[in-house]
Order: sequence, then C-alpha cells, then structure tokens
Amino acid sequence: MLRPRARPGCSPPIGFNGRPEHVRKSIDESLRRLGTDHIDLYQLHRVDPEVPVEETWGAMAETVAAGKARQIGLSEVTVEQIGRAQSVHPVASVQSELSLWTRDVLDDVLPYCQEQSIAFLPFSPLGSGFLTGRFSSFDDLPEDDVRRSLPRFQQDALHANLAIVERVRQMGEAYGATPAQVALAWVIAQGRYVVPIPGTKTPKYLADNAGAGDLRLSEADLAGLDALPAPQGTRFPEH
Repeated sequence: MLRPRARPGCSPPIGFNGRPEHVRKSIDESLRRLGTDHIDLYQLHRVDPEVPVEETWGAMAETVAAGKARQIGLSEVTVEQIGRAQSVHPVASVQSELSLWTRDVLDDVLPYCQEQSIAFLPFSPLGSGFLTGRFSSFDDLPEDDVRRSLPRFQQDALHANLAIVERVRQMGEAYGATPAQVALAWVIAQGRYVVPIPGTKTPKYLADNAGAGDLRLSEADLAGLDALPAPQGTRFPEH
C-alpha cells in the first residue's frame, strides 16, 4: 500500500496510500502480475496517517470476502491501531522490525500479538545485516548502499555498535554457529507466534539463516543477549 513520495536523505523514496480504492486496485494488479486468483496473505505495510485505519482495513476485508486474499495483516503499527483494525476484521499478522538492536515491540506490540494469537513477522531480524558481523567500518558499505544514510551505520555509531556484534560472535563460537544464526535464534525464542523474515541474496546466506531453526540457546544465554545495550543511533534519519 505504498506510493512513491520523496523523503530527503533516504533511498528509495516511499509514501503511503491507504485509500480504499488504492487497496482494491493494488490487489487486482498483484493478482494479474502473479497470474493467480488469490494470495494467502495481503498486508498493509504502513498505515496512511491521512486515512482512518478502519477505512483501509475495511477495504482489505473486502478482498477476503471476494476470495482474493485468504488472510490480511498489518505492518509497523501500534497496539491501538491493531485493536481498531480488529474491530472491523481479524488481524492475521503484524510485521514490524525486531532484532537484537531494535527491541521496541517487546514492550507492547509483541505481547499483544501473543495474547491475540496474531502471527508476528519480524523484518530486519539481522539488523539490516549488521548483526552478521560483515561490517566493521562505514567504508565496508558499497557506495550505493542505502545503509550509508542510516544513523546506526555512521562511523562513530557503527564503531560503538560493534560491541553488540562481538558478543553475538562470541556466543556463536560457543555453539558452533554463525553470528546470524545466534541473532535469528534469539528472535525465534521470543515466542511461538514469531516468524522472522530475514532477507538474503545468495543460497549461502539462505542456508546459514535456515540453520538458526536448529539452534536452541540456553536461558542464561538468552538473558545475556537480552541484557545487551541499546545501539547507538536511531533506526532512520530524523527529518
């Protein structure tokens, strides 16, 4: 449910469009591109601040009634917004960022999802790749990499945040696992309804990520990871 809108200092530009007519048009276009008559999960990826969530969600509920979507979900929402949507139609999933360096949802959104049996789909569970240990300097990022615009990847913040990665790396060595597997195993351990969705570009990293499903961290190690300091820098640039 996104339409392009420039955002200074960020790439690619994003915007929001939660109007009911856009919801209907978007799913029809997606079905045409996919060559199918239905999709299993249709998600509102951001709530449009200019459109009541009930209106957007009502249009999405229509896609379920029409057989075009089996389930519908939300992304980057508050507990209050989830409740408002639920008053119109059941919420199947909530997609928000969760990782060892983005833990805000643990305070309220994730507990609410657990109580309501709503699937929670963490995006960026590897901290945009930082928790894999691949980056030790700002200069390690490709020239055209969007992470160059993110506060947590600026040199001073990145240097401070390496302490988080080092602890994850040390724990991985103790388990014979990679840092990525430790970071993902921590996310998975946050609850039965948590299904992380790490992005990957290569079969190698795909196999590495999948290995996290077999890693069981001890209660003591989970507590140690819980106690890691918050990262330096905000998630996105402040404009």
